[in-house]
Amino acid sequence: MELAYYSDLAVRLVNSEEPVRGNDALTSVDAVRALFGESKQAARRATDADVTRLRSVRARLRAVFEAAAEGDEIRAVDLLNALLMEFPVSPQISGHATRDEDGRPDWHMHIADYAANAGAGFAATASMGLAFHLTELGADRLGICEAAPCRNAYLDTSTNRSRRYCSDRCATRANVAAYRARKRLDAERAAADRSPTPREDRDRTGRTAEAAQDTSPAMER
Repeated sequence: MELAYYSDLAVRLVNSEEPVRGNDALTSVDAVRALFGESKQAARRATDADVTRLRSVRARLRAVFEAAAEGDEIRAVDLLNALLMEFPVSPQISGHATRDEDGRPDWHMHIADYAANAGAGFAATASMGLAFHLTELGADRLGICEAAPCRNAYLDTSTNRSRRYCSDRCATRANVAAYRARKRLDAERAAADRSPTPREDRDRTGRTAEAAQDTSPAMER
């Protein structure tokens, strides 16, 4: 099964919207067709109605990623199962290339698209790909970018399950922000260390008053 390709469809759809920034790239049939990538035959079936269909699916797929990112594995699976039931797929054996010099096909499982419309076909393929990714690698491999204000979805393919950001750009921005926050905290602590305590303020005030009395003219005493 082409897991990387199919699960990436889910990521591509979810990230067509930036909810925090108020940006939405899924506004036309051309945008729908762009989501299909190399699947040009499926993309040709897209109509304006698929914009609305896929926006609805997008919100539900985002909920899957958010539940997984929050550690709610059961909810993530329940949400994904609901999508699989609504958008079933038909797997079939396919052989796109040869695997040896004898010319024998490289047989593998492929998701056939027999959906009534392009939006349903995309939803079925993306959901099934994400389901295989979750069951093969774990729900903790589905994440939401931690670099504010980005909330892009991503699939963690790192060897040690350490990914926290959707891209190198977001990782760099988050690291810079964390560094600046540490510098501000260090500066605030240094300033606090230099500031006198309330007791020191009282002692200093008392000494100042005594000094003023000592220097007053004798006739004023």
